[in-house]
Amino acid sequence: MPTQEKAEAIDQLAEQLSRAKLAILTDYRGLSVTGLQGLRATLRPLNAEFKIAKNTLTRIASEKAGIEGLTPMLEGPLALVLAYDDVVAPSKAISDFARTSRILTIKGGVLENSIVTAREIEDLATLPSRDELLGKLLGVINSPIQGLVNVLSGPSRGFVQVLNAYAEKQGAAAESAA
Repeated sequence: MPTQEKAEAIDQLAEQLSRAKLAILTDYRGLSVTGLQGLRATLRPLNAEFKIAKNTLTRIASEKAGIEGLTPMLEGPLALVLAYDDVVAPSKAISDFARTSRILTIKGGVLENSIVTAREIEDLATLPSRDELLGKLLGVINSPIQGLVNVLSGPSRGFVQVLNAYAEKQGAAAESAA
């Protein structure tokens, strides 16, 4: 039977896991305190957090949150990256940190209650961010409208150019007659 303190930690972790859209399991062995603080500072504006957790408590909390299949990844020192909003930006941040530090390793994770491998998290990190995707979508939506505006304004623009050319011709003829 877990102690009251452990039961509260399990409940808190289960709540965080169920609320998170993405949970990345990492091995942080050898990472300095300064490195941990830097990583936490990078994740904070992305509405994500870096949390060190015990394997047993994580296993119990994941079962309580309805997540199955994490047990094979619960080996050695464990830290979780919990992303609550956008899943791409935190996965990019943790992938970049793992690549530059060469100490932190990604074990795998949970994306919307589905187990994902470390390779799938790397693939997720290569996707454009939500803002970039929304910008591209807006461009795709705006493109036909912009084309329609150009097509509809073409005849009137041409008519104005013809009138302008005729006025210049009349003006040139008047000057030569004078």
